[in-house]
Amino acid sequence: MKLRFWGVRGSIPSPGRETVRYGGNTPCVEARLSDDHIVIFDAGSGLRGFGDALMATGASVNAILAISHPHWDHIQGFPFFKPAFVAGNELTILGAQTRNITLRQVIASQMDKVYFPIQLNELKAKIRFQPVREESVPVFGGTLTSMFLNHPAFALGFRLSYGGRSIVYMTDNEPFDREVARTAKNVDRNIVDLFMAQKGDPNQRVFDFARGADILIHDATYTPEEYLQHVGWGHSDYLFALKVASEAGVGKLVLFHHEQTRTDDQIDEIVQKCRKEITQRGYMFDCIAAAEGLVLDW
Repeated sequence: MKLRFWGVRGSIPSPGRETVRYGGNTPCVEARLSDDHIVIFDAGSGLRGFGDALMATGASVNAILAISHPHWDHIQGFPFFKPAFVAGNELTILGAQTRNITLRQVIASQMDKVYFPIQLNELKAKIRFQPVREESVPVFGGTLTSMFLNHPAFALGFRLSYGGRSIVYMTDNEPFDREVARTAKNVDRNIVDLFMAQKGDPNQRVFDFARGADILIHDATYTPEEYLQHVGWGHSDYLFALKVASEAGVGKLVLFHHEQTRTDDQIDEIVQKCRKEITQRGYMFDCIAAAEGLVLDW
């Protein structure tokens, strides 16, 4: 089983000379199982390149696409995913929905004729929508488990378990603080209540969800200094990502959702700071930064 990163950046695509090594596309991660089935995490702009690579093989596509949440940087690649335009391909899209908007509407809305020339109902592939909340669903002989994260509106984290191994994908997750949550108005109250009901540290929900994962892909948008100016925006600093990895006892932490103005050299510096923290605190996991084209055996 392999993981491949097609998009690792947050908020908006950021191509340029200073983002060449880590990449400027927004979130998309491929998990290819041993039977060649595919689970895709998010449909950011990185999905376009992945779709082109799939088309180049000439093989039919049967994939699961797990959408963490419908902010633009996580769905904007779908209209450019060429396998969705080909008859015979199959795609199951999983994600959350609310009473006000269905999962299908989440994807279809950005393809409205006002914004895009091709509408969702014109795509030739067989596309099925499967709304999920906090639950486990079977996928290609494995299990995909979801939980709500602390992010404006709503967002899901995913855990993919297959063949005795597991990866956890937690992009767009902010440390939950009870005092901040009491006045916050931009997170679904049902999700706030889930964290509030947790005894002790409300982030224990997150630690338990990631417990023992072989690979944890976690939001590391901010430095600790930057986070102080962005409380309530729905993202973590790299120290919280380290804490989640430590508390959960994971094997490898992959820093993800790099801030859109962060240069390659600045990401290098963050990785070095994280490794220094790991050594000083006696943590027992490895830490790397996600980069487009990075492949991990899982």
